[in-house]
Amino acid sequence: MRQYEITFIIDPVLPGDEIQTVGKAYEKLLTNDGCQIVHVDEMGLRQLAYPINRRNSGVYKSIEFTTETGAVIPKIELAMRRDERIMRFLSVKLDKYGVKYNDDNRNGRIGKKPKTVSSGPVAKEEVKKEDLTLIEGIGPKIAQLLNTAGIKSYEKLAASSYEDLKSILSKGGPSYVTHDPATWAEQSQLAAAGKWAELNTLKDKLIGKISPASSEEE
Repeated sequence: MRQYEITFIIDPVLPGDEIQTVGKAYEKLLTNDGCQIVHVDEMGLRQLAYPINRRNSGVYKSIEFTTETGAVIPKIELAMRRDERIMRFLSVKLDKYGVKYNDDNRNGRIGKKPKTVSSGPVAKEEVKKEDLTLIEGIGPKIAQLLNTAGIKSYEKLAASSYEDLKSILSKGGPSYVTHDPATWAEQSQLAAAGKWAELNTLKDKLIGKISPASSEEE
């Protein structure tokens, strides 16, 4: 059996019941084709890294499933490409590392540390967690890897070396090694300084025009 994950963004201006209908329709398309749904992640409304179709946010949903041949992938991609309610989508074939990562993440084993017994109250500095997915090239899964490694802010990301970031990506498995963090520090410096207009200009230079089927953020 082959295991896949398809993540898609639904237009947020749709009524709530229609948003649910859209998601269920693609679950049904998969099951009707003989696929077995492993997990459905309703990620909800999220801020986009850059505007899409004049929208600054979208409703994210991810479906993980198994299939015998993978023949359903062209069918569901064609359906989403024709569906005006779908703003973007990405289908990924999961290797054993991706399957394990998703399973560990669902069961709370990512970033989990053993409990320690404290002899008394200890002052603890509160670390503010910022949305690293606003950095071009960083999707929800890579953001989780960075958070697990202690990088939760733009300032910390900007201070991280290229070698350290590549090392963190390599720990996520082969599918993450191909990602290049070369521009993350520069983008993070702008985000940390609140220079959003300059950041968007830089991201436009980096991404150009992205077609619905070509975005590969993780």
